[in-house]
Amino acid sequence: MTLDVASPVPQPTGTSVATVSQWLGPAKSSAAPHSPWLTAALLAAIITALVTVVLARRRHLEDERSRLTEIFAGATRAVAAYREMPYAIRRRNHREGPAERVRLSQDMARTQADLSYYLAWTAAEAEEVGQRYASLVAELRRVAGRSCHDAWLQPPPTRDDEMNIPPSVVDLSPIQPFETAFAAAAKEHLDAYLTWRALLRRP
Repeated sequence: MTLDVASPVPQPTGTSVATVSQWLGPAKSSAAPHSPWLTAALLAAIITALVTVVLARRRHLEDERSRLTEIFAGATRAVAAYREMPYAIRRRNHREGPAERVRLSQDMARTQADLSYYLAWTAAEAEEVGQRYASLVAELRRVAGRSCHDAWLQPPPTRDDEMNIPPSVVDLSPIQPFETAFAAAAKEHLDAYLTWRALLRRP
């Protein structure tokens, strides 16, 4: 059998192309359909994740603030304990001289240790608060320390009326401005944990 190379290749007619197009139908897009339900679900997931992160951050800030509150409160208690020493020395029991000297010396040693402890801790936690506390402790030791020294030079009381100690005898008023400055610095530092800026700041 011999092929006729010169024979023309048959071309499709307009009618045949139209017929094929009818069979195949209109072309369809390969893109996924846009679903409002899918968009809403994605948005809800994002919001839920953000709320979870914010709540976790808030709990962390509240825990940190509570921890610092305890530290600053302990520092204040140490100052209060030192303030009481001049009164305790003046009111020592006259019947137990040697034992009272030992007891009060041990109390003073513990108080001094607590002050040194909180000096280091407040400085490590917050620079401004640490500086204010250091100034307070320095003034406390100067004023209350001198009152303690004077108290040891006085005989212990033997009558009830001698238990009254007026400000003219023990005057600790110079300490008050330093206590106020420390309290203000501590409050400012703690209040900073309640702001949106702290909440949004990277840990």
